[in-house]
Amino acid sequence: MAFAEFSWNKLKNQYTIPRSGNNELKLSDEILISNIRWFIIFRWVVIGALIFFQILTILASNTLTQFGITQQQNWPIAITLILSVANFAYIFALDYYEHTKYNSPSINIWIQIIIDLLCLSIVVHYVGSVATPASFFYVLHIVLACIFFSTIESLFVTVLVCCMYTIVLLIENDMFLQVSQSILIDAHMSVESQQKTKVFLWMFILDILFLVVWYVVSRLAIVVRTHERHLLDAHEKINQTQVEKDQYAILMTHQLKSPLDAIRSKINLINGGYCGEFSPEIEDALQKMNIRAQGMSNLILDLLKLERLKTTCLNTATFKQINIETTIHKCLDKLTPVANAKQISILISIKNFIFSGIPDQLEILFENIISNAIIYSYDNASVEITSAIDRQNNTATVTITDHGIGIESKDLPNIFNEYFYAPRAVMHNKASSGVGLSIVKIAAENNKLQISVSSEPGAGTVFTVIFRNILPHTI
Repeated sequence: MAFAEFSWNKLKNQYTIPRSGNNELKLSDEILISNIRWFIIFRWVVIGALIFFQILTILASNTLTQFGITQQQNWPIAITLILSVANFAYIFALDYYEHTKYNSPSINIWIQIIIDLLCLSIVVHYVGSVATPASFFYVLHIVLACIFFSTIESLFVTVLVCCMYTIVLLIENDMFLQVSQSILIDAHMSVESQQKTKVFLWMFILDILFLVVWYVVSRLAIVVRTHERHLLDAHEKINQTQVEKDQYAILMTHQLKSPLDAIRSKINLINGGYCGEFSPEIEDALQKMNIRAQGMSNLILDLLKLERLKTTCLNTATFKQINIETTIHKCLDKLTPVANAKQISILISIKNFIFSGIPDQLEILFENIISNAIIYSYDNASVEITSAIDRQNNTATVTITDHGIGIESKDLPNIFNEYFYAPRAVMHNKASSGVGLSIVKIAAENNKLQISVSSEPGAGTVFTVIFRNILPHTI
């Protein structure tokens, strides 16, 4: 048995990029917020690593000393506390405090970078700014700044990194203090002078490396953002073309509807005997014409319905409290004649619940799913409609089960695509328009619903509509 779950969430464009020049190309607040959460998680990992390092300094201090890491019992604890308090503050500012110009995602990122750089500088100082590769972790902050900020802002971060690393080296080698007394031991002072020269050379080379990394990554970031802007422009053009295509489809559908109605009217007149006697051959031809015209009429109605739902996607719809049991019974009232024609028995067992949605669209959704269950069932079979409520998670499901032709596993992922025809479905129902489940998809999207489908060819199909955040009371 094949199974697939479908979820459609209407998301706003997350890539709102200013058009005023390359230096102003920055990520939107939505992207910044998602990455802030990732950084918070990553910082918890760093806190865990610091705790592990503290344990390691106690158990293997001699080994760490051989690698140039000085044993210190207090600084890892201090850094751990600072990062932990800062992490809780970031979470509070992000989730529990109103976003203002003084509490924006950009400011949150800035504070994180500054505090992280200060903590990193302390770590570099204690583990060794020259003897260990700890200082290269500064590069990570430069890269992140190039990704999340404009070129000028990332340059400011790079300069800040250079200043902090320089200060660490100066403090570590006592270069802030000037020697006032005379030189007593020339050899010793010569060695010390050489050592300071090496430190200055190391500091100069690493600062140059930081600036080179900033330049390369910032250039790449500009290229990526420019290409992203071009992709957004192309996406907007595609959307505009899609809208124009939909408008043309509506226009052509309306133009087809009038002559088709006229043709069906003439056929009904002839079948009613208003145009005189006609032969059995003409009667057979008229019946086939009427079936074709009925199929075309259904297609036109489905297309109009589809375009109307698409328009609702772009506008704010009115949400109301919907009684699910009443909605399903309305659908069954319309579909009972179709079921009776195929001698399909409909078995219903509904636990009622209330959902906030768009009433007419929810009716369209269930009407199409139940209609398909009837159409693609074998004669004299049954269709079961059941529901279940999970009060603990505040969710509910409505399940429509048929015992019909089923869906092939290779076709299942595509069933909600517009104008998709599965070969088995076409053989069973040649009048299919191919847009019924596309209508279901848009109605589900508008009502924030999920749908899972399981099917086995020759045995039947199960559609399960998943409702999130149902209202607490039932009728």
